[in-house]
Amino acid sequence: MTVITLPETPHLAAPTATVRISYLTGEQADCLLRGTPTEWLGPASEDFERFVAERRGVRTRWEVPSTVFWYVSGEHYLGTVVVRHRLTEALAEAGGHVGYHVVAPWRRQGQATRMLTLGLEECRAVGLERVLLTCDRENEASRRVILANGGTPAGRAGGEDHYWISLGETVEPT
Repeated sequence: MTVITLPETPHLAAPTATVRISYLTGEQADCLLRGTPTEWLGPASEDFERFVAERRGVRTRWEVPSTVFWYVSGEHYLGTVVVRHRLTEALAEAGGHVGYHVVAPWRRQGQATRMLTLGLEECRAVGLERVLLTCDRENEASRRVILANGGTPAGRAGGEDHYWISLGETVEPT
């Protein structure tokens, strides 16, 4: 498969208005593909600076301190990583410490594996030594991404497969 050449190696960054068009079109495409609501995109596009500001820094989400990172290359938005600094009972069932997704145009190119690797470095930076990741039992692509980043299967709960990743050493995707 021939892919678009990106202007620079993708990296994690705090949400930024630099990727406005790419973010909105990528997320809209994802919502349409998944059949999920798109109503949030209108307000986001009308005041993108505010939308971005609401996602920057450590914020309480899912009842825990969380940090949102966007995976970007120049003006291109490729996906999102959310690092939850601790778990609640609900997150221990579904969600875990890390949530991530790559928008449709950038899938099947190894982006998720590299993005999760960088997300795990951010987990280490907030003091986590071991992180829980969960994924829908039908999501084979996510399962492969987690395993490539050192995930160890830990059973199933709440309809999701569970994996633990130890952060004792630098994680290198396989």
